[in-house]
This record gives sequence, structure tokens and C-alpha cells, in this order.
Amino acid sequence: MSLSDAAALPTNSTNSSSRKFLTFIALLTLADLLLFDREPGLNLFIFTNAVAVGLLISSRRRQSTQKVAIFVALSFVGSMPLAEATSWMGITISLLSLCLISLGAGGLIPRQWTRLPLMLLRFLLDVPARPFRRTSYRWLQRLQKPSPRGIRHHLRSWIIPLIFAAGFLALFAAANPLIDKTLRSIDLTFLLQLLDAWRIGFWLVVAAVLSLLLRPRLMRRRRRRRDVPDIVAGAEDVLFGHGVLLRSLLVFNALFAVQTLLDLTYLWGGASLPDGMTHAEYAHRGAYPLMLTAILAAIFVLAAMRRGGPGDRSPLLRGLVHLWIIQNILLCLSSILRLDLYVEVYSLTELRVAAGIWMGLVAIGLFLILLRIVLHRSNEWLIALSSATLVITLYATALADIPAFIARFNVAHSREISGEGIVLDLDYLSTLGPAAIPALDTYLISLPADTQARKVREALFWQHLGRSHDWRSWTYRDARLDAYLKNDATLVR
Repeated sequence: MSLSDAAALPTNSTNSSSRKFLTFIALLTLADLLLFDREPGLNLFIFTNAVAVGLLISSRRRQSTQKVAIFVALSFVGSMPLAEATSWMGITISLLSLCLISLGAGGLIPRQWTRLPLMLLRFLLDVPARPFRRTSYRWLQRLQKPSPRGIRHHLRSWIIPLIFAAGFLALFAAANPLIDKTLRSIDLTFLLQLLDAWRIGFWLVVAAVLSLLLRPRLMRRRRRRRDVPDIVAGAEDVLFGHGVLLRSLLVFNALFAVQTLLDLTYLWGGASLPDGMTHAEYAHRGAYPLMLTAILAAIFVLAAMRRGGPGDRSPLLRGLVHLWIIQNILLCLSSILRLDLYVEVYSLTELRVAAGIWMGLVAIGLFLILLRIVLHRSNEWLIALSSATLVITLYATALADIPAFIARFNVAHSREISGEGIVLDLDYLSTLGPAAIPALDTYLISLPADTQARKVREALFWQHLGRSHDWRSWTYRDARLDAYLKNDATLVR
């Protein structure tokens, strides 16, 4: 019985290693066919899902049908932004989904979902140290002494026959002119294309990513010394004692109350500002510094309101912290209003859209901190919810056509169309790419004599036509624009 068990274990391990090796070669070949020297588009969507299937096929653990369905759905949903349009946010989301599938296929997904962000962080932090770990040297030793039943053994067993066969073929070519002529007629230029430096570099990058996903590892946790907690606790008592927290929160709430009252008066109430200052100037000067203030406040609250500390035990301190967090949330909302007032005067840009999204995320993060304190949750719970909020935001942003939204907004709020605001910045509109064409058409319907706008529209039109028409570079966003231009192609002819 023991002999059969001992023989079965290496066989299963060898089979798993062979599947991983074959999956690695197949995915590397597919990456070369789909991605190399091609514009990104549908090829990224296909390759992401192919990698997910490869991870599940080569898994050493047997996955249930339910888990396989969940992982396949995760891959499909995570790669959907790549089918919509290629963006760094979409690539980030798809890589994140592949990392989760890799952890799931390796049996490294924690049972508690709140531990998932930290588990993923350990997986990513282990990547830089992977080449320097001892396992890499063990892997090299396995290459030198492969298992007699492994695929590397079968490949090595072909080396000697192929070498002798090449020698015999050379001798036959020298002796037989027909064989020599046939060999000389073979075109091997395609091999020179495979030896291109950029192609080899592409292979190395893809191979590195695939090797990390096929063999997931987690960064080892360092053992904490027993005397460290006492030192840390003593330092925390000095920096965040009851007296320090009470004085800090009283001062902070007073300072924030002044800022909140000013915002309620001038931003929300619409009171007149001093001479020489406009609401746009007031809004622009305060938006970004106030966001930094809110972030620093959040860090202070997390450090001060640790479990079992003075802030956690005192009802007075907890009340002051609640009040301060609420003021910080109002501060974030005021920053969003400041940005909105500034955009109304000076139009919308991609940077200002990103700033608005960031302000909303900070406000949500502060609200989650408040919930964490009220509900007596752990920092692990806070990190998990904050990470989920960030991922959902990135996913929605990757699906949204932000350049088209900015173009429509700037056209609708330009002085030429609405009678208010500033003159439409056509130079900036041209940097948004072909997505701005429908908005420019709306503008040209109202002002058909604007030759500069017509030139910008025509340049964007030819830029769209000049893109790659390879099926691997197809995106749903480009397909929608193609359909629009076919139906409304009367302005450029």
C-alpha cells in the first residue's frame, strides 16, 4: 500500500508540471500571434481569458465545477473593459482578476474575504524577490536532473538523435545533389524574424508574467520579536495618549469649524466675496490643499483610534473623532463643489475629472473610517472595503468613455453654444482623439462657418480611419464610432 502511494505522488506531481510547461508554451505562442507588433484591442481580451483557462487547466488542485464557473466569470467580467477600449485602468483590472484566479487555482484564496487584499499584496510583494529566492536555484537543479517521466526528460532524449540526424543529413546533401538542392531551396528568412530583439524581449516579458501566474507564491511573514510590541505600545502611549488626543481633537475641530463655516457661507450660501476675488479663484485655490488635509486627517484617525487605546475607551474622544470625521467629509464635499465651480468657468479636462473621482474616493474612505469606529470593525475590514471601492471605481472608469464625455461637456458649456463660460478650446479638444467627433458635430451644426473646428474634426476623422483594421485590434468603442460615422458622415466630404 505504501509503495503504490509513493509511486502515485510523483506521477501526479509530474503530470501537473508537464501541464504547466505545455500551458506555458501554448500561452507564449498565443501571445506572439495575438499581441506582438499589433495594436491592443480584442487581442488583449482574448489573451486574458486564455490565460485564465490555462491557469485552471494546469492547476495541481482539482477545482469544483462551481469554482471553475466563478473563476471563468471573474475573468470574463474583469476583461470586459479591454473589449470596450484599451486603457491602463482596464489592463490593471484584468491583471488583478488573473492574480485572483492564480491564487484560487493554487489554493491560496483565504476563507475570509476581508483578508483577500492583504493576501493579494503579499503575492505582489513577493514578485521582486522571486529571482533571489532559493527556490529558483532548486528549479535550476531540477532542470539538470529532471524526473525520468517528466516532459523535460523526453525533450532531452531528443537532443542526441537530432544532432546525429543533422550530421547524417549534411553528409547526404554532400553526396546527393537532389537533397542538396532541396535544402538550399528552403526559405529560412522567417527564422530571422523570430530572432528580432524586440520579439525576444516581448517573449521574456510575457514569460516572466506567465511564470508568476502559473506558480503563485506569497511573501513570507516575518516573525515579530516579543519585545517589539512593548516598545511600540510605549511609543503610542506617548504620541497618542488621552491628553494628547483630547487637545489635538479640540484644536483640530476648532480649525476645521472655521473652514467649514467659510465654505458654508461662500460656497454653499453664495455670499459675496471680497473685492478682487471671484468664486472660481476661491474654488481653485482650495480644492487640492483641502484634499491633502483630509488625507492627513484620515491617517491621524487610524493611528489614534487603535483598538484598546485611549481613543477607543473614552466616549468623549470618540465623539470628538466622529465630529472631526464628519467635518472632513464636508470638506471633501466642499472640494468637489469648488472643482465644479471652477469647471463651470474654465471647462473640463481629464485631470479635473480624475481630481473629482479622487475627491469622491477620499470622502467614501472617510465615511468607511467612521463606520469602522462606530461598528467596532478591524483595520482589515476597512482595507477590504476600501480596496473594493477602489476596484469598482477603476472598473467603471475603464468602461466609461471619458474623452467623449469631456468633449460633450465643453461643447455644451462653451460660450458659443451656451452664451456663458469661455470660448471652446479646440486645441485641447483635438488631444482627446476621435472620441470628440460627435461633440464637434454638435458644435458645427450650431456654427457651420467655423473653419478651425471643421479642420480639427477632419483631422480627427482621418486619425480614426488611419488606425489598424486588424481584427485583433478591434474594440467596441471604435465599432460604435464607425457606426456613427457611417450614419452621420455628411460634415466631412
